[in-house]
Amino acid sequence: MSKITAAITAVGAYVPEYVLTNQILETMVDTNDEWITTRTGIKERRILKEEGKGTSFLATKAAQNLIDKTGLNPEEIDLVIVSTATPDMKAASTAAYTASQIGAKNAFSFDLEAACSSFLFGMSVASSYIESGRYKKVLLIGADKNSSFINYEDRATCIIFGDGGGAVLFEPNEEGMGLQDEYLRSDGIGREFLRAKYGGSSYPITKEALENGEHYVFQDGKTVFKNAVFNMADVAVKILERNNLTKDDVAWLVAHQANKRIIDATANRIDLEAEKVMMNIEKFGNTTSATLPLLLNDYETQLKKGDKLIFAAFGGGFTWGSIYLKWAYNS
Repeated sequence: MSKITAAITAVGAYVPEYVLTNQILETMVDTNDEWITTRTGIKERRILKEEGKGTSFLATKAAQNLIDKTGLNPEEIDLVIVSTATPDMKAASTAAYTASQIGAKNAFSFDLEAACSSFLFGMSVASSYIESGRYKKVLLIGADKNSSFINYEDRATCIIFGDGGGAVLFEPNEEGMGLQDEYLRSDGIGREFLRAKYGGSSYPITKEALENGEHYVFQDGKTVFKNAVFNMADVAVKILERNNLTKDDVAWLVAHQANKRIIDATANRIDLEAEKVMMNIEKFGNTTSATLPLLLNDYETQLKKGDKLIFAAFGGGFTWGSIYLKWAYNS
């Protein structure tokens, strides 16, 4: 009997309608289009404006898009994982609510949080459940409503982040497609450089914290940038070396969309041509957990069965890693 591997068999996505352009940001904070574009590669980002709608709304919409595209029966889904840094609520599971919203009544569900690496780490978890043989259909969703903790007077962060959701379905494969290898890392020293400090158990929300804006996300841009450039490139190199892959073997680099300069540095480190690098940061900015599935959705029609994809991500914590996956289908 052939070894069971975990393959992505479908993708879906959703982004909100409202477009926050660089030109609009110029009226809100001391910045301009040229400054933003030169340093980040971002032109616009999507923002979920409707009151009372959070990450579960984005996750549900992305999952429903996948279901509608494929005709998947939600009752056949065994597990729903929502990778997110911005859950709807404390304690109440965003994944459980999302699963109920899409009619996945036979699935169990949970949230997974590893900042911008959440979806990448979720790929590892979803694949392990499939490879165990216990489950046949695992829906992995990456979704974040980053606008919920952004201070739009802080140009260090408000220019970067957007809202969105993406979903993939993992299923068993006996042709050798799917996840081949992973190299995942973390280092707790990074929590001081990229964080939303107040709102967790160590620092509960107080009136003073709200008045001082300490519930918003904070980023030490130079430190995060330096670590992201080195670590994303480093793990991409390691995953290639471990699997005896050359740049000619790689069909696509699927890199977390945090900053175009970081993506370019990762591609340059593995000597990969620009046309093999997936990129949509100019449209969506950094959607945290949603960047990787949004890329897969945007490039789905260009992907071919057997294509070798290298995923790479870096996030707060610090968390980072790379995954090597063989694409399982032609669109």
